[in-house]
Amino acid sequence: MSLQAADRPLNELHDAMLLDLDGVVYIGAEAVPAAPEAVAKARAAGARVAFVTNNAGRTPARIAEHLTHLGVPAAPEDVVTSAEAAARLVAARYPQGSDVLVVGDTGLRQAVRRMGLRPVTVAGESVVAVVQGYSRTMSRDLLDQGTLAVAAGAFFVAGNSDATAPTEWGNTPGNGSFVRVIAYATGVEPVIAGKPMRPLHEEGMLRTGAADPLIVGDRLDTDIEGAATHGAAGLLVLSGVATPRDVLAAPAHRRPRYLSWDLSGMNETHPGPVRRTDGDTARTVCGGWTATVTAGAVHLSGTGDRLDGLRALCTALWSDGSVDPRSASVTEALAGLGW
Repeated sequence: MSLQAADRPLNELHDAMLLDLDGVVYIGAEAVPAAPEAVAKARAAGARVAFVTNNAGRTPARIAEHLTHLGVPAAPEDVVTSAEAAARLVAARYPQGSDVLVVGDTGLRQAVRRMGLRPVTVAGESVVAVVQGYSRTMSRDLLDQGTLAVAAGAFFVAGNSDATAPTEWGNTPGNGSFVRVIAYATGVEPVIAGKPMRPLHEEGMLRTGAADPLIVGDRLDTDIEGAATHGAAGLLVLSGVATPRDVLAAPAHRRPRYLSWDLSGMNETHPGPVRRTDGDTARTVCGGWTATVTAGAVHLSGTGDRLDGLRALCTALWSDGSVDPRSASVTEALAGLGW
């Protein structure tokens, strides 16, 4: 598999843009610099936009307010959270009014309530399910109560399994890290509602009426794997968690179709790397760069857009399993691109 070419801007090729938030539109309290202009340009081109986030901590209304403050106008209905996907999973299984122990924040509690379920904070015989979502103020008491309820047989649902969450200080423990506390203590694995599983992106497609969406994110294990799960196009942006070496080492089910510095990539055309084989030597060309693979090592030469160099490397390594992404030749190639 290689990165694909797009001779027209992606916002013209796809009927909706499903955008991750953390690391894509904003990082903490600040917008990713390119994001407000990029979203406005996509909308002006006629693209439908939904913000699809694994973060279950805040309500859609608060997220929409934050986006608008950052220069990305949004209404609550434009925001799809893993809290909503998790609550829907429980509501499909149990009758309205059922007690659901919420290990999370306000956004998760409200989503459970909107589904006609009763959010509680103490384990008991009436609790049918435990739903766990990201919270910056996760308490030991809630983890204890969630553990007791799951151990007693309650259905265990997690909004997402992200190990980390990007903040203005760097990557910090995400919901997946706290989910492991309950899973390890009980031996019970949760059902995951968020990315990369189907429910969250399916909700985004329903909201936008999309048949062929572009899924944009900064994580290979959630956004891009989620795109692959749907058979949809995935655009990986390098403004958040994933690094160039991460992309080079990505297994087949986590490889993006397109690659961009930031969200502006959804409004741009994309060059397609071209691979040629001559005997024992394989060359991949993208823009002014050539990645050559010989005897299990890669060599990068050329000039031009650094991203084209990375595109050439991706296709070269993905097409030839003989090159170890951790090898000295890959380190040297990345250093030549400034990474």
